[in-house]
Amino acid sequence: MILLSIILLACITFGTRYLFLEGRLPIRLGPNLKHLLSYSGPAVLTAITAPILFVHNQQLDTAADNPYLWGAAVAILAAYKTRSVYWTIGLGMLVYILVAY
Repeated sequence: MILLSIILLACITFGTRYLFLEGRLPIRLGPNLKHLLSYSGPAVLTAITAPILFVHNQQLDTAADNPYLWGAAVAILAAYKTRSVYWTIGLGMLVYILVAY
């Protein structure tokens, strides 16, 4: 039963993604939906990173000694100033390591 569920979900996932990737199918998104979907990337990234940054031991942690916050703040500034993925990751990791240890 579990294997059948996995196969069925894989088929559903493939089918929904194939509809948008196959160029010969007549599915076109309207401008409003395209504009709405432009917010999905930042929304998903925020949903993934917010618990990592702010929740520790099942409690909200916004203290000044939180190394995740310092690393994220420096990474945001580096991304804004340099527009380089390498500098962003490197500086964010460096600050995190310096504050954490």
